[in-house]
Parts: sequence; C-alpha cells; structure tokens
Amino acid sequence: MAGFTKAHACGNDFLIVEGNADASLAVKLCARNTGIGADGVEFFEWTGERAGRIHLINADGSVAEISGNGTRCVAAWMACRRRLSAGDTVQIETDAGLRECRVMKAEGHRFEFAQGMGVPEIADKVIMLADGAKVSGVAVSTGNPHFVIFVDGPEFAAHGRGWQELGQEVCFHPDFPEQTNVEFVRVTDTNSIEIRIFERGVGPTTSSGTGTCATATASIALRGLQSPLQVHAPGGEQIVDWAGDGTEIMLTGPAELIASGEAW
Repeated sequence: MAGFTKAHACGNDFLIVEGNADASLAVKLCARNTGIGADGVEFFEWTGERAGRIHLINADGSVAEISGNGTRCVAAWMACRRRLSAGDTVQIETDAGLRECRVMKAEGHRFEFAQGMGVPEIADKVIMLADGAKVSGVAVSTGNPHFVIFVDGPEFAAHGRGWQELGQEVCFHPDFPEQTNVEFVRVTDTNSIEIRIFERGVGPTTSSGTGTCATATASIALRGLQSPLQVHAPGGEQIVDWAGDGTEIMLTGPAELIASGEAW
C-alpha cells in the first residue's frame, strides 16, 4: 500500500509519495487507466521543518533530474503540511541541485510560487534527422536537457511535420544519448511566447516548468525578447524573470493539490 498526494501545475500532474524512489511503483501509479494517473512521481523525504529532498521518476520509469512544475507541486504539499502563507519559503533538494520556492499566494489548496531555477546553459545546435533534414535549434540546460525549436505558425509544425511527430524523433535522436525534452516556440510579442512540449519520459504534455525556463531564456538570449517573459502553454501561463548570462532564472507559476489517498 502506498500513500500519495496528487497535484498539478498548469495541468502537468504529479504524485507525491514519501519514501525511497521506486521505478516500478512509479510506473504502476502513473498509469492513466489502471493506476492513479500522472506524468511522474516525486519521491519525498523531509530534511528539516521547511526542507526536503526529492527524486523524480517519470511515467515510463526513467529518472529525471528535475521538473520545475513537479518541484512546485511538492512545494505546495509542503506549504499545506506546514500551514505556510505568503512570504514563507521552502527549500527542496533535487537531483539538479537546491531550489528555493517562495509562497506568493496561498488560497486553500491552491498556491502560487516564485522559484529559483538555477543558471541556464545555452548553445545553438543543429541535428540531422533520419531523412536527412537539418533542424536548427537551441540546446538549453536548466538542470535537465532541452532542445528548443522556433516556429512561425500557430500549428507549431516544422520541417513539414506536426510538432508531436518531430518532437518524438528529436527526443530520441542519437545526438541526445540520455534523450532530451523538446519545445516548440512561437513568438507572439516582445515579452510573450507560446509553446508546445514533448517531454522526455512522458510525451506531449500541457506544461513544463523547466521547459518554460528553457524556451524563455533562449528567446531572451537569441531573439531579443524582454524579461519578464510570459510563457503560454496549453495548461496555462507562467512568468520567467532572467537578467542574462550567468544569472539565475526566476519562475513564477501556480500549483494545486487535487487529492490524497492510498493505492494498493
């Protein structure tokens, strides 16, 4: 029997389970039809009154270094447990390093956080697809790997393919031996972008915290967009503040606790 809490951040849903990381349990719990259903499981351990350590297992059983949305879901669970309010912070140790989340709003089981997301690494990159087509993009590390592709149209298609199909091939491309998250970006204003996400270990998803950070920093660094940047995904909006090379990203977005229970 496993106790769990389910939470989501812009539709990106996670289960929070206290205990050691267990890939087989994560796969079982994340199954949409036979389990609880989630994009991943955040296995949690308290390390202090307002501090904890997490290990993330994706829905397919693979290990992820970090999820920005998943970390924020854990922060909401911690804030609820500790009855925190606006201005309070929690410290969460991830496999990509320590992240601090500050409560901006607390309304029952709904929260908004501003969270430090580390210093990004950004580089132009070109990959060749199986059919010989060359895809220009931006490789971004936000504690986990991303490949950002800029598109023009509202369908987010590129190189004659839908974004889901292209995202899958890029995710599993030989240039990314550990696989990569793939984001498609359409610039809508000087301080606004719209994105679609093919998440490593999950597939198409409604939102991604680290993907939001990756697309925003690529847009600011290489397309001249302005910070703070509004990032619109199918699941909702998040805001990225970033001052440029060598500085930490600040991500602001919601998280909501949905349910808790026990799974057999």
